[in-house]
Parts: sequence; structure tokens; C-alpha cells
Amino acid sequence: MFDHPDYDAHEKVLMVEDAASGLKAIIAVHSTALGAAAGGCRLWTYGSGVAALGDALRLSRGMSYKNAMANLPMGGGKAVILGPVLPERREAVLEAFGRAVDSLDGQYITAEDVGVSVADMKIVARTTGYVSGLDAAVGKSGGDPSPFTARGVRVGIEAAVKAKLGRSDLAGIKVAVQGLGHVGSYLCEELFNLGARLVVADINPVRVEEVCDRFAAESVSVNDILLQTVDVVAPCALGGAISEVVAQQLQATIVAGAANNQLLTPQAGVILGERGILYAPDYVINAGGIIMVAGEISGHNDEAHILAQVDAIGPRLTDIFIKAKSANVITNLVADSMARDKIAAAKARQNVTEAA
Repeated sequence: MFDHPDYDAHEKVLMVEDAASGLKAIIAVHSTALGAAAGGCRLWTYGSGVAALGDALRLSRGMSYKNAMANLPMGGGKAVILGPVLPERREAVLEAFGRAVDSLDGQYITAEDVGVSVADMKIVARTTGYVSGLDAAVGKSGGDPSPFTARGVRVGIEAAVKAKLGRSDLAGIKVAVQGLGHVGSYLCEELFNLGARLVVADINPVRVEEVCDRFAAESVSVNDILLQTVDVVAPCALGGAISEVVAQQLQATIVAGAANNQLLTPQAGVILGERGILYAPDYVINAGGIIMVAGEISGHNDEAHILAQVDAIGPRLTDIFIKAKSANVITNLVADSMARDKIAAAKARQNVTEAA
């Protein structure tokens, strides 16, 4: 693991196998400098254990950066459960996962991610208190973080459109949305309500049909969605959608979506910059969900307060765009540097406190 290309001085990586339930999982704690490591649990069928490890390492580092940039008092962590999980084993697997989370004694707090629902988190909560993403009381935020993530992405798209196209609204702006899961579907609703035109794709034809019917969207194949002639490409599926080849062939002027780790390689980001395509760093634009989760964890989850924090994603991205343009560097490098500085400063404060 220490030689893995995605290992980034992670504080802790826990490999979990529970024979009784069949659970195989990885919990990666990247940093607790800003607070307990927080990040969702993903259930996915990986091609190999090495692939699962890489995903956990990348996602947990992204959560450290995401929480730092959102000014949240939390570090970064992530969990992956290796699928497939048979329906009759799901409850036992989730309870075993909860026990694994509990063994970290609060260093990691889990929530929903791809393949995991609010109902699943309720099962996890049977065996650990270090869980969020549960049902909310009236007037409070909580439960499924997807609508908050989608709202943040919409706000971020508005900021990118203003920065790149000089437009203060989304009326007539054409957006290609890749992936129509919880976040992607909510994003389509947000964009449609503001007059955007949608082109969509998903591996699930039922989802595509529903979104097209509800939001007057045009459907294309999953192989073609990223190469549409549109204003904005919004990757909302799994990571790595923007490869170097895709970056060279993109017909959009903006990349701004909900997926984590959208750039397959650093060079893909360089190519976007060279082509004048504005990239909204993923862990900045998609922070709405973790902002909601942070409010739930802290108890400061008045919905109006949380929505104001989510809407601050727009000005935060605008600041990154301005800094990148002024320094003539690509946006993701500006965001990376800002996030690392925040984490390093917190770590320095932590060391001073411990020494005292």
C-alpha cells in the first residue's frame, strides 16, 4: 500500500473482512488535522482489490480537500464495500461494516455514497454511533445528501457560466449530464427549473426515460455524452470520466459536475487548461452533501443555515477562477494548493497544542 500511486501519507487504512457476513471493506482515513475524518461509504463491484484500494485512497484524500475548502471542521475519510452483496446478506454486511467503523472510535464518520441509501445508513447505525445521513426533523437538514450536492453543483455551474460566458443566468445554456443517479437527477431538476437545456445519458434506460419526460431532456448514449456540443459537461457518474483523450475531444467550454475525481490523470487537467476549457474542481463544486452532513453531525443543521453554506460554493469557485486566471495556472492546481495550505495550517496548530 505504501507504494501505491494514490497513497498520500494517509493516517490510517483499515482492511476489513468479516467471514460471518461476507463483508469485505476498506476504510481510508486521509487526515484528521481539521477534525474527525468524514466521508461516505461506497458499495461497488470492483475489478480487483487493488482497484478498490485505489478508489478508497483517492476518495479519502478528496474528502480532506473538500472539507478543507468548504471550511468544515472535519478531516477526510472514505469507505468502500466490495460488491456484489447479495440482497439476503446486505443487512448483515452493513451491521458488520458499522462495527468496523465503531472500532475506529470516532476517527471516521460515515454516510451515504454510491450504492448506499438512507435505509442502509439506518442499519449501519445499529452498530455504531459514528454515522450520519439519517432522517431529518422538520425544518432541519439531514437524510439523503444528494439534493444538497445537486444544489451546490448548480450554484457552481452558474458561477462557471458567469466566469466563462459572461452570463448571469442559465436560460438556454446547454448542459450534458453524465449519470442520472440521485445527484444527477436532482441536478437536472435544478437546471431545468432555471431554463437550461439538457442532454443526458445513463446506463439505466428507465432513469433516462424518466428524466427526459420530466425535464424535456434529449438522450444520447453513454459513450457519446461527454463529447456533445454543449456549453457545460457535467460528469455525475463515477470518477475518471475526463481522460486525456476526452479532454482533447471535448466540445464544451466548461466542465462542472458532481462526480469525485473527475480528472483521470493530472495531464487531463493540463489539456483542459491549454484548450481554454474552464474546470470547476470537483471537490469544491460537489461539497453540498458533506456540508449537510457536517451540519447533521454538529447539530447545527437548521436548513436555511445549511443552504446558505451550500450557496457559498459559487463565490468560492469564483475566487478560484480569478486566482487561476491571474496566476495563469489551471484551476485544480489552485484549489489543491489552497486545500493543502489549510490542512497544513491545521496540522501545525494541532502539533503546537500537543506539544503544550
